[in-house]
Amino acid sequence: MKAQTKEMQAQMTPDSSLQELKKGNLRFTGKNALNRDLLQQVDQTSTGQFPYATVLSCIDSRVSSELIFDQGIGDIFSVRIAGNFVNEDILGSMEFACKLAGTKLVVVLGHTACGAVKGACDHARLGNLTTLINKIEPAVDEVKEPQDESLRNSSNIDFVNEVAAKNVEMTIDNIRANSQVLTELEQQGEIKIIGGMYDIKTGGVTFYK
Repeated sequence: MKAQTKEMQAQMTPDSSLQELKKGNLRFTGKNALNRDLLQQVDQTSTGQFPYATVLSCIDSRVSSELIFDQGIGDIFSVRIAGNFVNEDILGSMEFACKLAGTKLVVVLGHTACGAVKGACDHARLGNLTTLINKIEPAVDEVKEPQDESLRNSSNIDFVNEVAAKNVEMTIDNIRANSQVLTELEQQGEIKIIGGMYDIKTGGVTFYK
């Protein structure tokens, strides 16, 4: 399978880009990954890259966007940070990906049993990790149930997953609030910003409506 070309990228829309990721995840969970010559794609992309989507995900070793969406070299930009939140550097990377490199879709991808979210639920404090955890803790506060403090920690996996989902929603809100470039592109219909959750038990991705 050939690498993504400029012509292929130009034909993609935000909706078709989303459909490609959905189809790729179905191939992944169905054990029907496309047959790719990755070294050939290395050669084909040596003079340029034309990805169609940008995925912000966690650093978790089980959540590689290229694998779970069955993508090859040059298909997607993959931004990874524990807890899949945004800061100025990540927003700048996304602006480059969409405004300058032409991707049509931004996906904020959380996942179940997220270690960074567990740390936020437990209000963990450890070196520079403390600063990172602080950025996720607002999502903990936004999840109102359960109210019993003894259940609002990492031992309650349902609570953890609710916080992870809320963190995705808040990250999307932060993108729109803090990136005029991406907001304008979305308002003009040139890109779509969407959230999703990856299930580490099934390999499936559920996209937000």
